[in-house]
Amino acid sequence: MTVENTAHEARTPTEIDKIAEEWVTTLAELNPAVATWIGIPGKLDEYEDLSPAGHYAFVDAGRTVLAKLATATEIDDVDWVTRTDLRHEIELELESSDAGMWMRDVNVIASPAQSIRDILDLMPTETEGNWSDISGRLSNLPGAVDGYIETLRLGITKGITPAKRQVHEVIQQAKKHGAGDGFFHNFTGSAQLAHQQPVPDSLAADLAKNAGVAAGAYDKLARFLENELLPAGQDNDSVGRELYALNSRRFLGATIDLDETYEWGIEELARMTEEQESIAHEIMAGASVHEAIAVLDADPARKLTGTKALQEWMQQLSDKAVEALSKSHFDIPEPVKRLECMIAPTQEGGIYYTSPSDDFSRAGRMWWSVPAGVTEFNTWRETTTVYHEGVPGHHLQIGQAVFNRAKLNTYRRQLAGTSGHAEGWALYAERLMQDLGYLDDAGDRLGMLDGQRMRAARVVLDIGVHLGKPRLDGTGKWDFDYAFEFMAKNVNMNEPFVRFEVNRYFGWPGQAPSYKVGQRIWEQIRDEYKSREGADFSIKTFHRKALDIGGVGLDTLKAALLK
Repeated sequence: MTVENTAHEARTPTEIDKIAEEWVTTLAELNPAVATWIGIPGKLDEYEDLSPAGHYAFVDAGRTVLAKLATATEIDDVDWVTRTDLRHEIELELESSDAGMWMRDVNVIASPAQSIRDILDLMPTETEGNWSDISGRLSNLPGAVDGYIETLRLGITKGITPAKRQVHEVIQQAKKHGAGDGFFHNFTGSAQLAHQQPVPDSLAADLAKNAGVAAGAYDKLARFLENELLPAGQDNDSVGRELYALNSRRFLGATIDLDETYEWGIEELARMTEEQESIAHEIMAGASVHEAIAVLDADPARKLTGTKALQEWMQQLSDKAVEALSKSHFDIPEPVKRLECMIAPTQEGGIYYTSPSDDFSRAGRMWWSVPAGVTEFNTWRETTTVYHEGVPGHHLQIGQAVFNRAKLNTYRRQLAGTSGHAEGWALYAERLMQDLGYLDDAGDRLGMLDGQRMRAARVVLDIGVHLGKPRLDGTGKWDFDYAFEFMAKNVNMNEPFVRFEVNRYFGWPGQAPSYKVGQRIWEQIRDEYKSREGADFSIKTFHRKALDIGGVGLDTLKAALLK
């Protein structure tokens, strides 16, 4: 097997391409949010069936695809990557299903409690038809919530429930959405068409009515969580080694030694801390990291006030990076040069990226969910975040795959990939920007290292909590209070951000380490590739070949790039 041809010549679809395309169609049928996400035709006013029946339908569809892949003829290395990665993804989904994880799917960031609402952020709003789809989806939202509740009730009867800590936090989120002044009423109340034209009165009335319907469904969800699931929840936050190992493989697309990775995380954290302390001295002679941060935070030239200023600054920095890098270090296709920096309509905390639609009619977007009460932002902390989410980070990586439609089927362009591949690349990109001279300012470098230190700390915390490791101070096992104290010492964030982050790690085991571990694996693959190529090695060629493969598991990436 050889690395895929990187040219963008048209490719005749194969049997395996057809199977992958059929899988995308099946997913969009089972979960209409998939069609919204990738911008293809679908039932845009509906939701997936989140009941046990809906889950079993997904499982049956997955088994059908595995059977087809087993007998399909492989034409070339593009087929090899598609079959290898699609098979691996579905097998992991089925393994997770057998472990009952779908019956305990409640966490603060990436469970149906969030995704039911989140998909509305990606729905177009330019036309009456768009808003009609939104109104219809809002009217169908209670059915999605009812199915979700049915699944969680099944988990209760089987003794498969989430940790009480996660349930408690999601109750608060659901109550916010269920309030009369919550998201749904604010969202529909500001409805307008392109060019700020008002929606027709009849449609506005439907939107207002269905906003109430959707809010009522979230109020129902909050009551169920509080009255039924919370009492049945697990007191122990840890998922244990077996489930954690499964989650780690899902998020990385690779199998790692968890104990070795934990010890490496401790060493990496110490290295990041030492590097930060060195840069602090550049900012102010003899300064500690905290003293250097105080100097940077007091600098009015590095401060932004209000979300409007934050959004404008992100957009300007992103546009500047795209323009410069496209001339010197990357071949960035025209559609990929467009990245929209957005303030998210929620206040949950977190920064994230959403991919462009398949035809680029919706651009790739960087979203910032700013917690309530947070009004000031420091550019030195966030310069590297823009590179992480934009170019050369997620947007270049994912946008390049979407653009590569001449070679990659829809599954490969839009749905394939793992957190370890995507987030590992984004951290790799941060370091790359330092190497290219974009973080020569000591404050911006300190901000980059602040993020890298946080990601190293997450490796230690996440594995420590869920595998029941001893605390680093030797006083017992990891628990929430110790994890919060540990994280607060290793990041420079305000209390709401830190609390949200720690709750995220406790409820989404294996995901947080995939950033730093993914970076580690990306760097190992690059170094092995460089050693193989010898004097012919070109970093630009390596990046092009790697990104042209699209999103895959990291084991697949390694096999595709290294003979």
